[in-house]
Amino acid sequence: MPVDKALNLLTVDLEEWFVVDILSDRFTFDDWDSLPSTIIPNSRRLLDLFRRHDVTATWFVLGWVAQKYPQLIREIFDQRHEITCHSYRHLRVDQMDPDSFRKDTEEAIAKAIGLRPVGYRAPSWSINATIPWTFETLVELDFEYDSSIFPIKHGIYGATGGPRQLYKMNLDNGRSLYEIPASTYRVFGRNIPIAGGGFLRHAPYWYSNRMIRTLNRQGQPVVVYIHPWEADPKPPRVDGLSFFQRYRSYGST
Repeated sequence: MPVDKALNLLTVDLEEWFVVDILSDRFTFDDWDSLPSTIIPNSRRLLDLFRRHDVTATWFVLGWVAQKYPQLIREIFDQRHEITCHSYRHLRVDQMDPDSFRKDTEEAIAKAIGLRPVGYRAPSWSINATIPWTFETLVELDFEYDSSIFPIKHGIYGATGGPRQLYKMNLDNGRSLYEIPASTYRVFGRNIPIAGGGFLRHAPYWYSNRMIRTLNRQGQPVVVYIHPWEADPKPPRVDGLSFFQRYRSYGST
């Protein structure tokens, strides 16, 4: 039984390989311009793959990438994909105050080459119950949906009490915002992550396929998320990483 692609949501976090949280202690924002870029060839690998399988995706675009490579964003948009917002500098939202969050998000929107995004995804799934003000800020900036909640317990993120399916939030300011959380399935009362990042990259295909089909049979769409650097056959190597960092970055030691 093939996976029903019409039921599921394919998303891409459009960011460079060096912005990930696991390397945040190695590279600062000031280093970004001097580091080797892989964003264009890897994004085009994904575009070619999507075109061959006749699927479109939602691309959560880092504002810094949109500013630096506007022609790439236009290329993605021209191939009927949705362009949405992934912040400007890939800063964790749970380490920002409301004013900094607003400024970072407004700057990301401004760099989106005239394409007004209606969706938002926080870097590193960093919206949780400790910062509920983020949702009101998003609707004030005219976003219609958020996809930042990951209802699991993880070392650097997670909102264990968050929704597992599409959820409409009615906010205190009288407006509403839809939440599209990362996908999980339930085992012995716990949420198990699937279909994205390392949970997809390191899992065998048969396992991910089975979990997606299981949720689809329950009538639940699955949110699949990937990054362009995950499509790189020869990703840049960083010396001196720990075993865990190597595994997270490359899938091996």
